[in-house]
Amino acid sequence: MANTLNTAANIAAPDDFYEALIEMHRDLSDEQSRMVNAKLILLLANHIGDLTILREAMTRARQGE
Repeated sequence: MANTLNTAANIAAPDDFYEALIEMHRDLSDEQSRMVNAKLILLLANHIGDLTILREAMTRARQGE
């Protein structure tokens, strides 16, 4: 696995993903929505597993990229 963050479009059906993401939050309170986001982040971070890539993603997210 390469040690660089892939920022190129990489989701086969981005509209379907966005719809699923929105649906995941349907009928949740703000607190529940924040919790489900945190759980999703941790699950995906575990899947990625590379701290270098995760740090780069965190930096880019914080910078608004």
